[in-house]
Amino acid sequence: MTPQDLVRDHTIYSCVMGSRAFGLATDGSDTDLRGVFLAPTALYWRFDKPPTHVDGPAEEQFSWELERFCELALRANPNILECLHSPLVERVDDTGRELLALRDAFLSRRVHETFVRYAVGQRRKLDADVRQYGAPRWKHAMHLLRLLATCRDLLRTGRLVTDVDDGRERLLAVRRGEVPWPEVESWTARLAAEADAAVTGSPLPAEPDRARVEDFLVRVRRASALREAQPGPYGEVVQVVAGGGLVGQ
Repeated sequence: MTPQDLVRDHTIYSCVMGSRAFGLATDGSDTDLRGVFLAPTALYWRFDKPPTHVDGPAEEQFSWELERFCELALRANPNILECLHSPLVERVDDTGRELLALRDAFLSRRVHETFVRYAVGQRRKLDADVRQYGAPRWKHAMHLLRLLATCRDLLRTGRLVTDVDDGRERLLAVRRGEVPWPEVESWTARLAAEADAAVTGSPLPAEPDRARVEDFLVRVRRASALREAQPGPYGEVVQVVAGGGLVGQ
């Protein structure tokens, strides 16, 4: 089974991300596809394990295996969390709906550290561009502002909303280079300070609900093994017993 087969035949959730999900698309915007696939449990019994992620097969398409996706979401990876909250769902099955129902289990105050850390890295790159070229990459500046605003609002409300809504026109003005860099710098600093201030009273828990996520993952793996149990290469049949262990008969 190729990595492309895993994406084609075992995707449980896929969505559109990037500017289209953020409400910042223009005529030339790409359609960025992101997804989650569930590798059959039997593939993990081999020496060569399934891939943790797959690039493609379509252009601008990237997918994660469910376990890797959950690991990154529990670490409050901004890209992963936003993928779970995209308003543009392309494909979802019953397992994918269970994953989406767990969205709140992944959210915690860790988002302050991860979102802001990512933003700081982007800001350094923009500053380097200004020093070298006299101007930043304006598209990246726009997305930096969007990310910081998303983090601030998430900490304040406990809800992750990807669409910028009424902030669209001002952000697009940044993308077009119509907002002076000093003003963008000031805006960035203000959003970062507001995110810092929102941590203390945030309705988000201190840590994600790892046990709830792990229970979901174990149930899904067990169900996959039961569905696909079949005679092995030496005639034995692998079965999943009630306690979750594996036996050969």
